[in-house]
Amino acid sequence: MGSGQVTSSEPFDFQGKHVTVAGLGVSGVPAAKVLYGLGATVTVVNDGAGERARAQAAELEALGITVRLGDGDTLPEGTELIVTAPGWKPDKPLFAAAEQAGVPVWGDVELAWRLRGPDAADWLAVTGTNGKTTTVQMLASILRAAGLRTAAVGNIGVSLLDAVLGEEKYDVLAVELSSYQLHWAPSLRAHSAAVLNLAPDHLDWHGSMEAYAKDKGRIYEGNRVACVYNVADKATEDLVREADVEEGCRAVGFTLGTPGPSQLGVVEGLLVDRAFVENRQKNAQELAEVADVDPPAPHNIANALAAAALARAYGVPAAAVRDGLRAFTPDAHRIAHVADVDGVAYVDDSKATNTHAAEASLAAYEPIVWIAGGLAKGASFDELVAKSAKRLRGAVLIGADRALIREALARHAPEVPVVDLDRTDTGAMRAAVREARRLAHAGDTVLLAPACASMDMFADYNKRGDAFADAVRELGSAEG
Repeated sequence: MGSGQVTSSEPFDFQGKHVTVAGLGVSGVPAAKVLYGLGATVTVVNDGAGERARAQAAELEALGITVRLGDGDTLPEGTELIVTAPGWKPDKPLFAAAEQAGVPVWGDVELAWRLRGPDAADWLAVTGTNGKTTTVQMLASILRAAGLRTAAVGNIGVSLLDAVLGEEKYDVLAVELSSYQLHWAPSLRAHSAAVLNLAPDHLDWHGSMEAYAKDKGRIYEGNRVACVYNVADKATEDLVREADVEEGCRAVGFTLGTPGPSQLGVVEGLLVDRAFVENRQKNAQELAEVADVDPPAPHNIANALAAAALARAYGVPAAAVRDGLRAFTPDAHRIAHVADVDGVAYVDDSKATNTHAAEASLAAYEPIVWIAGGLAKGASFDELVAKSAKRLRGAVLIGADRALIREALARHAPEVPVVDLDRTDTGAMRAAVREARRLAHAGDTVLLAPACASMDMFADYNKRGDAFADAVRELGSAEG
């Protein structure tokens, strides 16, 4: 872990500055309004010119903001700063032109960081391929249990700009950050931060696994108290070693095994802390019981340990960790138990939209009848199937890229019966659940963990999970 004095970013005077906002949408519109309110001359550029974009443009133009639809590639003349939506790829011509002209590019997170006041709340930041939202929500619950004014913000859907500029005053913020947001946040310096895990994802955006990991690792830059990493995922520890942090900042690991000094882990059904205690060579502090984590699946216990590590780095007492975890309720469609029918458990993990998330979900149960498929986003399923094969009673495949999973099953789990559903109509999920029921025995779990995105058949993973839950409830009512 390198160390070096990291100074906070200089205040930026927006009065009269020519700022280009790249992209409308959930981050662009509020950013444009904030910048305009600070006295900047704002131009918004957007690739699309559809109905929604035109409506957003009309709203901004009514304020006096210039909007250019259908051309997101040309740098407006006189631009002194670009504030971009996080999803815009780094290789866009707009950014190449900015680099050539010496124009800095910020994301909405960087803008929020720069606009914090002198008494600003500390940021406890979380990134990783999977588990970010759950961990940030657990962290906020723990901080609230300690009596702190806090909110779960960032990539979770609550705007950081609103949190920083709103009237409500916070002591500390639990901040979820995506790799996109971190890429465009050069001066962010968190109090403490965690990288939960690293697996190939969004490589079409970043260009390579190395670039993706590097952007994730930016979350550790300038940390003051703790860089929290996953002992089971060496890549996260490597990022800590490479980070330039403030003097005295510590590397703190979390593990599902017995923790060593400077780690949090699990001992005989208890979550324990050997990092933020006196004499950590010999002592451990009990934080909570595994049973306090809902649901107590292995990857969710890891999320809880990461949240606990960040809270402890902030000085939260052990009792607040337990109370916060007990008070936490997971979002819908995250390993949610829907019902038991004929002794078979039906579990909805529609949020498992990539192979890494599905692997964690499959590791939590056995035997499993697995419902999977959708849009693969360039993923390969061999490793996932090879690791999970022994847990599978059967598989029901749906969606556009199901053949990729079927082929991986044929290679690595040839004895597992597979039902390939070649239909995308609204009744497809009902059919999948019926087929899964036919394959399942009492004591099994029917698990929706698609390992794929949902947009080929459903508006989003929520709608996919709802369709699964509805189909399961139909089974149950037919029983009754």
